[in-house]
Amino acid sequence: MTTVVNRAVRWHRPLMLLVSAMAVLTVVAAIGLVADPRVLTGAPAWLKPLKFAISFVLYGVTLAWMLSLLPRRSRLAERAATVIVAMSVLEMVVIVGQVLRGTTSHFNGTTPLNEALFDVMGAAIMVLFLAQAVLAVVLLRRATPDRAGGYAVRLGLVVSLLGMLVAFPMVAQRPAGAPAGITGAHSVGVPDGGPGLPLVGWSTTGGDLRVGHFVGLHALQALPLLAILLDRFLGARLDELTRARLVLVGGVAYAGVTLLLTGQALRGQPLLRPDALTLTVAAVLALATATAVGLVLGRRSRRAGVVLVG
Repeated sequence: MTTVVNRAVRWHRPLMLLVSAMAVLTVVAAIGLVADPRVLTGAPAWLKPLKFAISFVLYGVTLAWMLSLLPRRSRLAERAATVIVAMSVLEMVVIVGQVLRGTTSHFNGTTPLNEALFDVMGAAIMVLFLAQAVLAVVLLRRATPDRAGGYAVRLGLVVSLLGMLVAFPMVAQRPAGAPAGITGAHSVGVPDGGPGLPLVGWSTTGGDLRVGHFVGLHALQALPLLAILLDRFLGARLDELTRARLVLVGGVAYAGVTLLLTGQALRGQPLLRPDALTLTVAAVLALATATAVGLVLGRRSRRAGVVLVG
């Protein structure tokens, strides 16, 4: 454990500083959640900073770890990561600042200042998106020692970019009953701030674009975890190429789930109340994924049989 921590300390310094700052903010926001009774858009005022701080801890650690996998340093990738840190800090300054002011940060055009701050956040996310795309390109072009792990890292970056993209329709939402000056919404078909799932707050009465956004973003962690689990529990039985193909199948399936959840939200449908169309598409996706896994494993078995016969 000590060795892992010592190695992590030497990872990309700006990213690790971001992680440290967001870890401190997580504690501050958790205290605020308990001590501050204010409510913004139907949720405790400090819930958004808490969720974003936790998300940036995971995001920063994951990106720093991914950079550490490169066989050689890439100045372009490191500069892109530094840009990501700057944009992340800028976004969190706006989010926390607006909480301290007693108002919302997202979709808030109620005053010229609030509108300008929301525009700053939008610009920061666009720059962050482009910087992560640069990271993805660098990692796509660089070989990694483990093929399955390399697939997981590249697919994680690409699918998480998809997770960012599916959030863009939020800006176009105009739910009936939304207050004047609100220029977008997380929910579809109902105003933000209504009944929601515990902690995450996803709407239980309408669609919620945060679901697909959340799932897509965390491909950064989910797909590398898949590669690690395959190596840990099936590494002795499956060769590297087979594990890499299974990760590829998992990445495509994960992207499919992200799009499915986004489509469900855009039709104004709550996550836990899927209709026949959503269930049918989910079943088709599950069947296609199971078939692809079967084909990969079948091909591996045939290849092993050929080797034994030979």
